[in-house]
Amino acid sequence: MPLVEITLVEGRSREQLRRLIDAITAAVETSISAPRESIRVILREVPASHYAAGGETIEERRSKGKRS
Repeated sequence: MPLVEITLVEGRSREQLRRLIDAITAAVETSISAPRESIRVILREVPASHYAAGGETIEERRSKGKRS
């Protein structure tokens, strides 16, 4: 049973998350011939203040106009 876990900064719409789940499921199904019903996808959304890159939170980067 393939299990894919994705952590991302919160803020995307339900529709965007749905498309992500569909795309990941299709990629796993196609790439390793896994039965669709056996594929598990877990999305973990974290606040921008709890996710950092290069020692700077995404929230801080956004406030400075930087890309996350």
